[in-house]
Amino acid sequence: MRTAKICLAGTAAAAMVGFLAAPAAAAPTDTTTVTFEVEAGTLDIDAPATADLGSGAPGGTITGQLGPVTVTDSRGAADASWVATVTATVFQTGGGTPAETVEASLIDYWSGPATTATTGTGTFTPGQANAAAAEALDSVDPLIAFTHTGGTGGNTATWDPTLIVNVPLDSIAGVYTGTVTHSVA
Repeated sequence: MRTAKICLAGTAAAAMVGFLAAPAAAAPTDTTTVTFEVEAGTLDIDAPATADLGSGAPGGTITGQLGPVTVTDSRGAADASWVATVTATVFQTGGGTPAETVEASLIDYWSGPATTATTGTGTFTPGQANAAAAEALDSVDPLIAFTHTGGTGGNTATWDPTLIVNVPLDSIAGVYTGTVTHSVA
């Protein structure tokens, strides 16, 4: 009987150790609150620093592409709309007499469609989709080059505008220089 009591006591002690050594009950789930910030960026336009349209005779036309113009909108806005415009100065050579100038109004501009894939949501619209829609530049009143309406967050558009210089018949020979300015808002 003494053997039975020792066995019973040993079994009880082993059960107690097993009970005390059992792992604590774990929670079945736990959560972590996570935050991050999407920063507001900028609305930028990038155009070539220089362009050479080629040459032509007085009374003729000179046609050439300006090079890629890109709008990058990283404002992260709820309404990511923007309008890109373009103006030009007088183009001149030599001393700037009337025969040495070509007014901006004698230079037609057409943006054409986006030349690379646009990114983002919304509607991208060229100001002048083709040569038949070309419009004269002005030194004061901006011409719409490209627009983006609607959409949210970021977007980009790139186009390669064409300029058509209507060379006055009384123009003298020379290299004419002026400035074409693209802006976005």
